[in-house]
Amino acid sequence: MKKVLLTVVIGIFLGTSSVAWSYDTEMAKSYEKLFTSCCGAGVGKTLHFVKPDALVKDIKSGKEIVTIDVRTPEESGLFTMTMPNSVAIPVNQLFKPENLARIPQDKTVVIICKSGARATAVGTALRHTGFDNVYILKGGMQALSSYYGAKQANTVIAAAK
Repeated sequence: MKKVLLTVVIGIFLGTSSVAWSYDTEMAKSYEKLFTSCCGAGVGKTLHFVKPDALVKDIKSGKEIVTIDVRTPEESGLFTMTMPNSVAIPVNQLFKPENLARIPQDKTVVIICKSGARATAVGTALRHTGFDNVYILKGGMQALSSYYGAKQANTVIAAAK
């Protein structure tokens, strides 16, 4: 699973570059450096994945987290993020200077999409550009909605009491 995900992420970066961009040796070296520690059982942690249960626990315990929903306006029109400090910035708008300026560097930021694929590409790109505080919700909104039911919603975290 981890090798498949890493292959998908690399494929996204390489697959989109075939027409518009030429091979950039320096950029490839910077990605080599970024992915050097991505091996073994800790690859998910290295890539900054956070599971839905950990995100819910952190939010309930009062940790200040900013979530960025990178789905299209059409996707988020019916199902949207309502947690505190959540913002919707579609992936095709996120890397504009005015939107990058909206991303705090002093708080944990979690990137969310439908399934986790776009969030993985976006989170990796943001970390590559210097946002070390960016994490990716593993499995996206689908995993979060599958995890977060009545039992989890009504569970009180000890630290939040």
